[in-house]
Amino acid sequence: MFIDKAKLFMAAGKGGDGCMAFRREKYVALGGPFGGNGGNGGNIVIVADRNFKTLLDLQRHPHYKSEKGEHGQGKNCHGRSADDLIVKVPLGTVVRKDGEIIADLVNDGQSIIVARGGRGGRGNSSFKSSRNTAPRIAEKGQPGEECTVDLELKIIADVGIIGYPNAGKSTFLSKISFAKPKIADYPFTTLSPNLGVVQFFDKSFVFADIPGLIDGASHGKGLGHDFLRHIERTKVLLHIVDAFGYENKNAYSTYVAINKELKSYSLVLAKKIQIIAVNKIDVPGTEKAVKLFKKKKKNVFPISALKGTGIKPLLAEILRKVKTVKEEKPKEIQSVHYKYEPEFVVNKVGDAFEIIGKKITDLVAMTDFSEPESFGRFQNIMKKIGVNKKLKEKGIVQGSIVRAGDYEFTYEE
Repeated sequence: MFIDKAKLFMAAGKGGDGCMAFRREKYVALGGPFGGNGGNGGNIVIVADRNFKTLLDLQRHPHYKSEKGEHGQGKNCHGRSADDLIVKVPLGTVVRKDGEIIADLVNDGQSIIVARGGRGGRGNSSFKSSRNTAPRIAEKGQPGEECTVDLELKIIADVGIIGYPNAGKSTFLSKISFAKPKIADYPFTTLSPNLGVVQFFDKSFVFADIPGLIDGASHGKGLGHDFLRHIERTKVLLHIVDAFGYENKNAYSTYVAINKELKSYSLVLAKKIQIIAVNKIDVPGTEKAVKLFKKKKKNVFPISALKGTGIKPLLAEILRKVKTVKEEKPKEIQSVHYKYEPEFVVNKVGDAFEIIGKKITDLVAMTDFSEPESFGRFQNIMKKIGVNKKLKEKGIVQGSIVRAGDYEFTYEE
């Protein structure tokens, strides 16, 4: 089954907790703090792999969670950082995060980190100073990033085959390659793009049969809206036209209609090199249709996909055109729009006050409130970054409830 869209839910690993320990050994006069740091949580990385052709497996298993970092231990032993979780996708996958494109993975091995693991918490050895030689402070691990990622596959092929239903696109592909597309005499026989590798003399190139192009395809009619994007990456378009036309349109009218849809969907598509092949010349009565078509467009290749007539000259022309198209440089898109976000925001919700913001959420999650010294450090940081001042501006009074992260506090002067 060909699947070209998937929505994934990512949760990167939490950092390991820092350790609070003290060195107590015989003959060691000044032991001091001896707790190691926690390891970092694992990132989630999306990697392009040429061995994958569809997003089916990812759509079936949309939830991904990387491992946590190991906790720090005594004797200044640091916890091991977790390995990154690798999610493999086909070449040509566009990655969107929060609605913005963050990567366009077109090369084998190209990768992007989509969710970063949390930092490991520091052990009490890291808090030792000349003023505090025996700190009873150890951080918990930072939570890993959580996000939703949208994937969209755009097939990478040298030639995109376009045309109305029943024009003979699938028959042509089966004739020139080992591809085995479904072929039948009814519209929309092809329900998903078919790929075929063609060997012509000493060259090989990839053809993609794109289904469902009819009037209104660029606006979602038929199947075209879902698959038009797959010909955006092709170097050359092969437009196969039924010599007898389609429904009430003659051959040339179908050619014009398809080009209208391409232009409506994307001006880039409309400007691509297009080679025209009028198919089914093996059927009696097509001579007149081909002659009329050639009056409108000179460079037309009459072919019979069923019998193989005229295919070699057509392939020679396709190969010649493909060679003239320059290879596109791989795109690695990183969002360049900097979004300013304050460190925290204080909202009054009823009689309570709510503090939100990543800095505050991480600070709360990484504080060990069971230790008075650690709690005191938390209060000092809140005061230094201006939380107390902002709470007073919002009208907080003695005994008010303050919520931050997963905790609820009672405000005291």
